[in-house]
Amino acid sequence: MKLSARNKIKGTITEVKIGSVMAKVAVRIADGTIVNSMITIDSVEDMDLKVGDEVYAIIKSTEVMIGK
Repeated sequence: MKLSARNKIKGTITEVKIGSVMAKVAVRIADGTIVNSMITIDSVEDMDLKVGDEVYAIIKSTEVMIGK
């Protein structure tokens, strides 16, 4: 995976909370901090995101995206 964003933080998903349109994905990084991301439900399903998955929190400007 190549991205223009330079801020990639590896972590583990600790929670996926599905709403009516969006989903909150919580990622625990190495120091125990939780990084939360709001992404579409379609993205959660397309990437098959689930608790325990190792992912990257990708931070660019004001957005936090998830890469797997």
